[in-house]
Amino acid sequence: MMLDEPAAGLDTSEGEVLGRKLLGITDDGTAVFLIDHDMGLVLNICDYIYVLDFGCVIAEGSPAEIRSNSHVIAAYLGGDE
Repeated sequence: MMLDEPAAGLDTSEGEVLGRKLLGITDDGTAVFLIDHDMGLVLNICDYIYVLDFGCVIAEGSPAEIRSNSHVIAAYLGGDE
């Protein structure tokens, strides 16, 4: 399943419901390709992440690797590189 910005326009609680639904889909064996700017959603439900900044891959890896990547922090999570 491919999803492009499914969390757009959702508040925090709605995004959490979406995340649980998506995890249920993957638990049933369906692969999900998710594109979203909601870093909380992405970091909480994805096994492997590619991060783009202005069309260029700036990082890839597990959620833990992405959370600690200085380029991602600067571009998306707020903070200095």
